[in-house]
Amino acid sequence: MPQKKHKPEEIVAKFRQVDVLLSQGRPVAEAIRAIGVTAFTYYRWRKEFGGLKSDQVKRLKDLEKENERLRKAVSDLTLEKLILKEAASGNW
Repeated sequence: MPQKKHKPEEIVAKFRQVDVLLSQGRPVAEAIRAIGVTAFTYYRWRKEFGGLKSDQVKRLKDLEKENERLRKAVSDLTLEKLILKEAASGNW
């Protein structure tokens, strides 16, 4: 079965659905089943997106992408620097 990649906004909406179901007196397991995810996925999401709002989650994801891009740029530049340093010393 193919896995669906949920967007951060969808995750926050599903949290709201679970909150509504829990306030109606349904058990947690039944509320999780109603939103169509496994218990493991729900608790993993809750740990990652706990008390965040939709716009905060989107901003978090954007910052994570930018951080990944910057880390890659730094590692590329560091590698180039090491290669140039080795070539300048004449050890090739």
